[in-house]
Order: sequence, then structure tokens, then C-alpha cells
Amino acid sequence: MTFRRLEVTASGDYILPVVRTQIRFTTEQNRRLKAVARQQGVSMAEVIRRCVDETLVQPDRRRVRFERALAVAGRFREKEGRRDVAARHDDYLKGGWG
Repeated sequence: MTFRRLEVTASGDYILPVVRTQIRFTTEQNRRLKAVARQQGVSMAEVIRRCVDETLVQPDRRRVRFERALAVAGRFREKEGRRDVAARHDDYLKGGWG
């Protein structure tokens, strides 16, 4: 394990143990990664680290958001008092857009 100084990220300037690895990308993936890195003003490696972090955390975030949405589902009435808007949204939209 080696120690390298990483660039400033959302959590600030820090030193972390890093593992060097090699990844192969398609030409299109490489082009897009470079473009994102340029837009964000960071290295391509930092873009990849952020993507990995987001992917590893994502399942927990999705579960939390789903549980929060489930907790409020059906709690709010529409102005006319309808409680079936989620189930019949297409029927109600026809009247407004048709």
C-alpha cells in the first residue's frame, strides 16, 4: 500500500492509502470521463473514485428514499378529496390534456 496526496475533493484535501489498479475503457467511455473531469476541474481518477463511491453507497440511498416515499404515500388528499390519484393518474390526466 502506498500513500499519495489526492486532490481536493468534496471532503477537503486529504491523504488516504490507495491501491493502484488498471482499468480498460472503451474509447467512448474514456472520452466522456475526460470531458466530465475537465468540466469538474478534477482528474479522471477522481471522477472514477466518485463514481465508485456513489455506486457503493447508492443501494442504501435508494432503500432510504423508497421507505420515505412509502411512509407518505396516500397521506395527502387532492383538492377534490381524491385518494386514488396514484392508481388512476392516467384517467385524471386525460381530462386536463385531452
